[in-house]
Parts: sequence; structure tokens; C-alpha cells
Amino acid sequence: MSKPTVLFVCVHNAGRSQMAAGYLQSLAGDRIEVLSAGSEPKDQINPVAVQAMAEEGIDIAGNTPKLLTVDAVKESDVVITMGCGDACPIFPGKRYEDWQLDDPAGQDAGAVRRIRDDIRARVESLIGELVPAGERS
Repeated sequence: MSKPTVLFVCVHNAGRSQMAAGYLQSLAGDRIEVLSAGSEPKDQINPVAVQAMAEEGIDIAGNTPKLLTVDAVKESDVVITMGCGDACPIFPGKRYEDWQLDDPAGQDAGAVRRIRDDIRARVESLIGELVPAGERS
């Protein structure tokens, strides 16, 4: 079976979706293809999100917010939205989930850490669903 592709989408692709992609890349390695995008991407990643992930040993500082494209959705098996509502195109046969997460924009480090930890738990659960037990490291 080919490896699943997961697309994380939030409005700015500067906080939540970047943290989720960072965790999935770090925890799943090359067993899952990871994409992230925003419906209205910012010009840079939220520095508090970068710091919160650095505390976990995950470097997302070099990432750049990307614009959500129809192709990115078409390429993905699982599309996880985080507060972007109707901005995501819907294609039959794909799995869609909406993670209700606070936007880290403008929040202090403590709030961003809570969002980060919530994202990590959700990503770990997602890996458990997508990667067969025998393939988990």
C-alpha cells in the first residue's frame, strides 16, 4: 500500500497547521507524506509557534506558509482543517476532519504550548489510525 498523504489546513498556515505538520513529520518519519497550507497564508510562521516546537526538539523555523491549492487537496488522503471553515474544496472519497483548536496568533507562550500539546495528542492518534501497528517504530 502506498503511504498516506495528510494535508493540514488553517487560515494563515503560520501556527496550528505548521505545528501539526512538524509533529507528524517528526513522529511518523517517512511513513506518512505531510503537507500543510493556508487559505490566506501569512508571510512568515508565528515566532511563538516556532519557539514552542523548538522546545520539543522540532524545527519549523525554515518552513514557509503556503497557499492552499486544489491540487494539494486532490493529492491528499486525509485533509485536516483547523478553523478555515468553507475555504477547503471538498472531494468525494477523501477523509476530512476539522480540529477545533484555538488560533495561536497573538497568544502568549503558555497558551501556544497548550495548543501545541493538544495538536501532538491528535497527531499521535492520527498516526495510530493511519499506520498499521506492525509498521510503528
